[in-house]
Parts: sequence; structure tokens; C-alpha cells
Amino acid sequence: MDGLISLVNRIQRACTALGDYGGDNALPTLWEALPSVAVVGGQSSGKSSVLESIVGRDFLPRGSGIVTRRPLVLQLYRTDKGPEYAEFLHAPKKRFTDFAAVRKEISDETDRITGRSKQISPVPIHLSIYSPNVVNLTLIDLPGLTKVAVEGQPDSIVADIENMVRSYVEKPNSLILAISPANQDIATSDAIKLAREVDPSGERTFGVLTKLDLMDKGTNALDTLEGRAYRLQHPWVGVVNRSQADINKSVDMMAARRREREYFATSPDYKHLASRMGSEYLGQMLSKHLESVIKSRIPSIQMLINKSIDELESELQSLGRPIATDPGAQLYSILELCRAFDQVFKEHLDGVRPGGEKIYGVFDNQFPGALKKLSFDRHLSIQNVRKLINEADGYQPHLIAPEQGYRRLIESSLTLMRGPAEAVVDAVHHILKELVRKSVGETQELRQFPTLQAEVGAAAVSALERFRDESKKTSLRLVDMENSYLTVEFFRKLPQEMEKGGNPAASSIDRYGDGQLRRIGANVLSYVNMICDTLRYSIPKAVVHCQVREAKRTLLDTFFAELGRKEGKQLARLLDEDPAVMERRSACAKRLELYRNARNEIDTVAWAK
Repeated sequence: MDGLISLVNRIQRACTALGDYGGDNALPTLWEALPSVAVVGGQSSGKSSVLESIVGRDFLPRGSGIVTRRPLVLQLYRTDKGPEYAEFLHAPKKRFTDFAAVRKEISDETDRITGRSKQISPVPIHLSIYSPNVVNLTLIDLPGLTKVAVEGQPDSIVADIENMVRSYVEKPNSLILAISPANQDIATSDAIKLAREVDPSGERTFGVLTKLDLMDKGTNALDTLEGRAYRLQHPWVGVVNRSQADINKSVDMMAARRREREYFATSPDYKHLASRMGSEYLGQMLSKHLESVIKSRIPSIQMLINKSIDELESELQSLGRPIATDPGAQLYSILELCRAFDQVFKEHLDGVRPGGEKIYGVFDNQFPGALKKLSFDRHLSIQNVRKLINEADGYQPHLIAPEQGYRRLIESSLTLMRGPAEAVVDAVHHILKELVRKSVGETQELRQFPTLQAEVGAAAVSALERFRDESKKTSLRLVDMENSYLTVEFFRKLPQEMEKGGNPAASSIDRYGDGQLRRIGANVLSYVNMICDTLRYSIPKAVVHCQVREAKRTLLDTFFAELGRKEGKQLARLLDEDPAVMERRSACAKRLELYRNARNEIDTVAWAK
């Protein structure tokens, strides 16, 4: 039993150290899933005395009005031997053996948050006590319920305290230790009233009657202790705390326990109940019941832990690996991140991700459409054909066919194709730039390093610009090649066409007539269309070879070469992760370790049942 409760205490303490104890967090936490005992009572109900009796030490601040102004999470660890000592979570390396110093530390830590006013705070203080005189138990001492705000307190203090206490006791894994003074009517008990609201069945509520020795002579609390005045699922427990005179005289807590046992054993009213009365019995009973509750909650705790581990592992994966400190490891990490981006970019080009199909759209629709829109008809009008042929003839007319005129007409027509050739290169370049932008954003691993993300994007775009320039040169070269050497078979058809045309004399007389000029224009257009068909397929091949293929093969090669020349500080600058992400990863890793350790320990307990 002790081992199970001690295990829960350790897990709760570890959760608290990581800030994983719920509070205002709407999400369920491991801390909230683990059962504990919330101590509830009105001011001056004897709540602090009950806790001190269970612990066997005088360690809580005392005074008038609201003394407990912050929740105190008290974890008790039973030791086999050795000195008693206490530790605070906010001072983990300091061990307190003087319990008067513990009392002062509680007061000082309370004032640190609330000031020396009478304000309250929901931020808990966490105290662990190790002693052979305690049972393994987690108790949460809450501010005493009050009905009226006193001087120096806000008007909302009554509701503020009740809301704070309610936030603890309404949790289904919380056991309620309801403290009520025996010298007051149980019907007016603030603790019982609140417990009834949050636990109407009474399954989680344990009633404790204090100040039995201060009741008027001739009266007793048997109606309450025996469940006739107000019945709970669990029997009421009566306790007799030290009197104020005992406290002033610093009566030893062990002596006070002996006197309490003697009181119940010799009391005519309560001696038949003596076996289940007193602070020692109360601590043992709470410990035993807490162990039973923990055992019953183990399956649900295991489910919560497994779910939390899955979520934390997923979040850690999304946050990426921690940054290496060694320059060689940093370079390796950068190369891995770049390869991840490169893979995403290739997936866009290869159709695994959308976007690459737009390049084919340029080749299949945009480029042929641009060629069709070229103004060959206007350029090969009768007037323009006559003008260019006359200019080509110079002072001496041509003899058979206007070869120089043909050349000029063809060259000037093919020059018009340079525009569409450049346009298709620019269109593909724009698509590739957009794919780079998308790939940078879609590479999950790069998101944690904004500087590297920007550098990779800039390096990729710079490489695309070099590929574009080379592609443009190659595409225009293809057009210029057609200008540089005309297909000779085209010219060899011209005399045949003239022979088929009929009367040579008439043709000679009408060599600059509209009919001849139309034939020349038609011949040139036929040749140009043939070249258009050729370039329609050769230019896309050049674009793919110079831009798309190179982007797939060598997009970041220059960047990689520059990386190899960078020093450690320059590499570290590229891995300047957002501090918030680093902090979040560290917190997730610590929580994951906590949950895994908790799972292993709880699984061990579950198998041993």
C-alpha cells in the first residue's frame, strides 16, 4: 500500500516540477488524474490542527483571520528510519529539519505571491515531509471558507475562496476531508454544505469533527459521529487537537497524540468508538482508502498516460530534432534539412504533389498559342513582300527567283519567334519559382529554422535564375540556327513551281505582280510554318533540359558548396531556431520522459496486483 501511494506522490511531485498540475488548464493532466485528499473547512474549524496531528509536527502558520492564503500541497512519505525533514518544490536543494523554519518558509512563500496583505492566490505551495511517524498520503490544505470580508480584504474574497476550494473538490479524483467543529451545529458547516454540492452521494467525502473536548458539559456529538444527524458513506471521525494553551507551551505532538488516545479511551460518551477515533486512525484510514481509490483508477490513468505519450511524441516530431552544437553535426543537420526540401520540390515536379503539371500546360497550350498569334499574315502582305524583295535586289534585279528576297522574308519572319521562345522560358521559370516557394513552406523540418528557410529559398531562386538564363540562350539559339541555315529543299522547289505556273514570258513581265508576290508570300509562310512545327517541340526540350532537369539535379549544388566554406558560427546562425520552439521542445521532452517513467512504474504496480 505504502509503495503505491508513494509512487503517486512521486509522480505528482514530478508533474508539479514541470508545471503539469492542471490549475486553470482545461485539458486533463496526469496530476489531476491522480487521487489526492483536499482538506476543506471554515475558518477556525481546527483544520490546521488536524493536519499537524496527522503529520505529528507543528509546522503550519497560525493566527487570526485567513492564515492559509495559498493552497498547500502536502505530500507525506513514510521512512523506515532516519531524521525527519521537509523539502519545498520552490527550494529543491534545501532540506529543512527545523519545522519552525518550515512554518516561516510557508509564510514567506505566501507573502512572495500575495504580499503582506490578506489577499489569496490559487498558486499552490508544494511541501514534502519525510518521517517514520507519517503514512504515505497527499493532502491539499485549502484556505478556510468564510462568510464575511474583513478589513483589508476585497468584497469578492468570500466568493474567491469558495471558487478556489470548489476547483479542487469538484474533481472526480479528489477525496474531500470535510472539517467541522463539534461545538457548532453540523447543519451550519461550510465544509459539509460544499461537499454535499459537489459530492451529493457522499462517496468521496470524509467527515471529521474537531473540538469534541470543547463542547458544553452534558452534551456530546454522538448523533453526528454515529451518522444520525448527517449520514455519509464513510464513518465520521472525531479528533481532539491541542488546545491553545498546549500550543503556547509547545506541547510535543507525540504527547498530544497520547492524550488524544487517552481522551477517547476514557470518555464515557466516546469510548465505544475509540477504535475509529483520533488523528492517527484518521491518517491510516485516509491512506488505506486513498490506496484503494488509486488501484481502481489505474486503468483510466494508464489510458490517459498512453494518450498523452502519443500526443507528446507527435508534437515532438512536428517540432523537429534539437539543434546540434558541433560544427560537423550542424553541417550534417543543414544538409539533411536541405535534402528534405529538395525531395518535396522533386515531388512537385514528378506529380506526387500538385504543380508540376503546369509546366506541361505551358508547352501544350501557352507556347503553341503564342506561335499561332504571330502576325505572319501582316508581315507577308503583298506590300511588305514587294518592299523586302525590292530592297534585297538592290540595283540589279534577280535573274530567276528572288533568293535574297526569300532569305530576308524568312529571316524576318523567324525573328518573330524569339518572343514566344523567351516567353516559354519565363513562364516555366515562374512556375519553378512558385514550386520552390511552396516546397519551402511545405518542408516541415525547415519551419523551425527561419534563417535557413530563407537562405534555402533564396539559393534555390538564384539557381533557377541561372537555369533560366541558360535556357533562354539555348532556346534563342535554336531560333537563330534556323535563321543561319535555311533548308535547301525549299529553294529547289521554286523553279518547278515557276515551270508549273505556265507562260514564262508572262511571269517575267509580271515578276513584281500581285500573283507572283502572293506565291512568294505563300512559299515563305509554308516554310515558316514548317519551322514553327519544329521549334514547337525542340524549344520545350531545351527548356526541360536547361531548367527542369537542372533544377531536379543541381538546384542547391552552389549552396552546398558555399556551406562547405562556412565556419561554425556561420552554420550556427543558419540554425537560429525560435527560442519559443526550443523551449516548447524541451518542455515536451521532459513531460514525455515523465509520462514514460510514470507508465513504467504504474504498469509494474498494475501487473503486481
